Amino acid sequence: MTLVLNEEQQILKAAAHDFLQSKAPVSHLRELRDGGADAGYSPQLWKEIAEMGWAAILVPEEYGGLGYGYMGLGIVLEQCGRTLTPSPLLASALTGVTALLRAGSKEQCASILPAVATGDHLFALAVDDTAYHRPQKCLTTVRKTDDGFVLSGTKTAVIDGSSADTLIVSARTADSGDISLFLVAGNAPGVDVHGVKALDTHRMATVRFDDVALDQDALLGEFGAGLSPLDAILDAARIGQSAELLGIAQEAFERTMEYLKQRKQFGVPIGSFQGLQHRAAIMFGEIEMCKSAVLHALKALDDEQENIAEIASLTKAKLCETTHTVTTEGIQMHGGIGMTDEYEIGFFLKRCKILETLYGDRYFHLDRFATLRAY
Repeated sequence: MTLVLNEEQQILKAAAHDFLQSKAPVSHLRELRDGGADAGYSPQLWKEIAEMGWAAILVPEEYGGLGYGYMGLGIVLEQCGRTLTPSPLLASALTGVTALLRAGSKEQCASILPAVATGDHLFALAVDDTAYHRPQKCLTTVRKTDDGFVLSGTKTAVIDGSSADTLIVSARTADSGDISLFLVAGNAPGVDVHGVKALDTHRMATVRFDDVALDQDALLGEFGAGLSPLDAILDAARIGQSAELLGIAQEAFERTMEYLKQRKQFGVPIGSFQGLQHRAAIMFGEIEMCKSAVLHALKALDDEQENIAEIASLTKAKLCETTHTVTTEGIQMHGGIGMTDEYEIGFFLKRCKILETLYGDRYFHLDRFATLRAY
């Protein structure tokens, strides 16, 4: 398998890099934080991102999208990681679109995906009921009625939940214990969304469902058969997160190397110290392995490989470990100044910590990988 980008993908990467460096550098995130943006991202920037076609990358052409696949969106997410750009790309353009494509009916896709492709409709995945990521141990319940369903429970850490038009919610049937997926309007009666600012300045929400009445059309996929598509949705999201983590690792590493060349002690750049050179060499090698892992995972999604669960967990675990190491080492090599808000290097560690825990940390995925391989 050739793990390199073709000419068209290289052009997309360059375009994404130039746009984000110009329109959304890390200073943009700082401005949003200090200004207290309610959505956690800039609606104006999101409009420009949608005009670039990024919200439509995964949407099939028949629904007004580009049908460019996961590789294309992963390339963009990697560049978003470099600039820490807050946007609904991960929650909506990747995770939400995947949910419709994996489990939605043609009618659901036709009615929602065209608006998603233009950036006018946003998704958010509501899957965790506690602080721990355990999608199979769903506590939110659903019961059938003559007209449809009634949903009750609370979901935590819903990324971009406060700005979502539609929530994708997992719920368990009380009598059978089977999991189903539902499309729930963010402003539906009985839905209470409480947005909070995360460590990385992005927004997440706690969503309470108080006997929310849903009609039959709200069911995503088959009733009681939602666990398999949910795993597929989460695996796509995890690989997208890994692409963003890769961008974070590369940018943090490059910034640290530049600092080592400029900062002097005893009259020489600290980058000339052998101990720091050894640590830098280790990080470089780990990042290079991560590049291959992410490219392989994105290609596996596009090729619909059968072992995608193993690939997703292996990739997420590796990227969590490496990016955590690179961002913490970056702060340490910057010395005391790296701990201050004046320097941007600390922003990368904060975003890394959120992506690490979202949809399973490295230990969750190491255990999952071992289980899948029957270790």
